[in-house]
Amino acid sequence: MPLALLALAVGAFGIGTTEFVMMGLLPDVADDLHVSIPTAGHLVSAYALGVVIGAPLLAAVTARMSRRTVLISLMGLFVAGNALSAFAPGYDSLLAARFVSGLPHGAFFGVGAVVATNMVAPERKARSVSLMFLGLTVANIAGVPVATLVGQHLGWRATFLGVSVIGLAAIASLALLIPRDHDQAPAVGLRRELAALRSLPVWLALGTTVAGFGALFSAYSYITPMLTDSAGYADSSVTLLLALFGVGATIGNLVGGRLADHAMRPTLFAGLTSLAVVLALFPLLMTTAWGGALAVVLLGVAAFVTGSPLNLMVMEKAAGGPSLASSANQAAFNMANAGGAWIGGLALAAGFGATSPALAGAVLAALGLIVAGIAYAVDRRRAPQPASRDRIVATHVRRAAAEAGARH
Repeated sequence: MPLALLALAVGAFGIGTTEFVMMGLLPDVADDLHVSIPTAGHLVSAYALGVVIGAPLLAAVTARMSRRTVLISLMGLFVAGNALSAFAPGYDSLLAARFVSGLPHGAFFGVGAVVATNMVAPERKARSVSLMFLGLTVANIAGVPVATLVGQHLGWRATFLGVSVIGLAAIASLALLIPRDHDQAPAVGLRRELAALRSLPVWLALGTTVAGFGALFSAYSYITPMLTDSAGYADSSVTLLLALFGVGATIGNLVGGRLADHAMRPTLFAGLTSLAVVLALFPLLMTTAWGGALAVVLLGVAAFVTGSPLNLMVMEKAAGGPSLASSANQAAFNMANAGGAWIGGLALAAGFGATSPALAGAVLAALGLIVAGIAYAVDRRRAPQPASRDRIVATHVRRAAAEAGARH
């Protein structure tokens, strides 16, 4: 694997850290800016909105720029957004800065995935994508807990300054390690990028992403009350357990990338099936402390096994313009985040119990499996059908008869 993937992973590490660290800093931010915690929670939504808007928009605007330049520029915008967050004088300015921080997220992963797959042999494409996303999963193990501790001891502004430094390191890594042949603007223009999005298989792949990762966030958004109310953990133990989720996500990401290179669609089907099963078992697993810890790890493994095949499938279905479609897939991940959390919240509000969001997630995983099955059926129908044996025989007979007639 080329060393340039390390540069992409460093950028992914910074993005993963700033995306998830706000959850742990909400009480500190709310207290410092004199707002309620629910109001501070809008800072999470502002980042997600930035991702959803920025992913297709920035991918479209930069379609004619060299991908190396695009990646460096996106990371520059990321640094600016986090620096603005660190120096925000009030809540409204911080809300705007978090929106700016989210803008480059989807486009960076979308363009980065295209660059990663172009640097390796065809049989290693999924693995290259998984290595880029390794930075995102490792952020959940180390980046988010460390950044949360920094924010609690030195102030939340220090956290965003630290993330800005990670972004500067990513810029230096990208400039040094991304091959110079990516300095050329891609031959694919905006028109072909947009045309690729008109493909039904691309939209079915995006729908699978929304349903599959909606299943994850339906449960993960409410994992803390599950662990404390059902599994009996103290609040102080939750940070360590969330790091275990990061361990499971890292394992699933690496395993999914390796398996998808050999069998992309079976890996996707197996991942969605295992995700549905794990989520369906949450009410049983969350009855004991060890079962709760196991459930958190298995959730990470099952969910992130599907990440690489989903990214690769979107790019393959949009081969004529992969950057915009791949970026749109990142927007789909964040739509899954918001939608899954909303659906899980409905289950809780209906009074179905602390583990009910996981059961709602199991239903979403099953829906993702159905959409993936429809996508497979559409691909089979569109694939060129080999000529039947009888048709081949008949063709040879007619050809022989014509040649015999010509001789006479």
